[in-house]
Amino acid sequence: MKNLRIITRIWLITALCCGLALMPIFWFLDWTLWEKCLFAAGVVFICFILLRFLFKDLHEGLSALETGLLNLKDREFSTTLSYQNKDELGHMCELFNQTVEQLRTEKHWLYQRELMLDKITQSSPEVLFLVNDQGQVIFSNIAARQFFGQRLGLEGNDLSTLFKTAPKGAQAAIQENKEGLFSLLKGEQEAETWHMSTGKFVLNNQSHTLYILKQMTRELSRQEVAVWKKVIRVISHELNNSLGPISSMLHSGRILSLQANDSRLARVFDTIDERIKHLSEFVQGYGKFAKIPEPKIEKVDCNILFSQLAQQWQFVYINNDVKNIYADAPQLEQLLINLIKNAHESEGELSEVRVEIQHRQKDIIIMVSDRGKGIAESRLNSVLIPFYSTKATGSGLGLALCREIIDAHHGNIALYNRDAGGLMVRVTLPNIEV
Repeated sequence: MKNLRIITRIWLITALCCGLALMPIFWFLDWTLWEKCLFAAGVVFICFILLRFLFKDLHEGLSALETGLLNLKDREFSTTLSYQNKDELGHMCELFNQTVEQLRTEKHWLYQRELMLDKITQSSPEVLFLVNDQGQVIFSNIAARQFFGQRLGLEGNDLSTLFKTAPKGAQAAIQENKEGLFSLLKGEQEAETWHMSTGKFVLNNQSHTLYILKQMTRELSRQEVAVWKKVIRVISHELNNSLGPISSMLHSGRILSLQANDSRLARVFDTIDERIKHLSEFVQGYGKFAKIPEPKIEKVDCNILFSQLAQQWQFVYINNDVKNIYADAPQLEQLLINLIKNAHESEGELSEVRVEIQHRQKDIIIMVSDRGKGIAESRLNSVLIPFYSTKATGSGLGLALCREIIDAHHGNIALYNRDAGGLMVRVTLPNIEV
């Protein structure tokens, strides 16, 4: 009986009741057996007709409820029940419809949340990838695919195979599984500083590890430059406070030297005046570096800009169909002047100084190269730091100012030694129209 459906049980109970109710007919009525059977069959038929009519809605309601529950099992929340009778089954169907509506709303909310989370993780510049306890990648974002040099998704790949296309140093850092800073080489042996953080959790009764890698080179450089700017402002302030009284005393000393009519004393004051002017220019130069203004982006015509630079400096200009650059015009000109000036002072042939400009996806690439002595590999990154110079008479300001201009434009600057001798400075600027 426990395995029988409710409708079947009702039919069996009805048949049993009819049988029990008709038994006295066979004992007390003086009819023939044929008449008794015919009468009993008629009564049973009428009862079953009435039963089918009365329980028709019950059958339909139970069938609808069964279909709805099967849809819930398949995670389909778009189906509602149309059974609306004012009975217990109708109340159950109403509760079912309310539950489905609530589940549909929550599913839609979860779907929107999942889309938002996927959008955030996929557009994040940080490298995100999830690995199970078997070393397989379960999830990755676009930055992770670019980091491992893969065009398609990393899902399903073994982490050990992805290390073959990863930057140098990434395998050791990830396998060591220690949070903190690490260094790796990307591109043409350009050292970069990264930070790794990890998180472990259990998903579907399986241990997983989430790796988050963040590029810290630019952030560390910004902090380093910010410290240098504070130092420069303090030094400039103290020097200006001292140069003012010295200049005033120098003027008074000149007046006294004219009365004494001593040529040697005049030469001393001239020398002091010359050094004061030199020191003032030095302070003004570093003050300019410490207070570089925010760039005002505008359209700069490449042909006009480089034709003006060609009137001051000798260089070979190569333009690969680039018409305009969107940048701060005075800062861009100062950047190019510094780079071309350094190329002229590299002790190479002036005819080998080249300035090439080209498109690369959404960026503009400017390359300034020479055939000078180049820079030692260990000093390539140091020359972008203020006060650091490879020249005996250099101030260490030119390339540091260039990096500040590039950072303000959200670009990138890198230095490379050329194979046949010389140095190449590559500047990357976003080509964003205003």
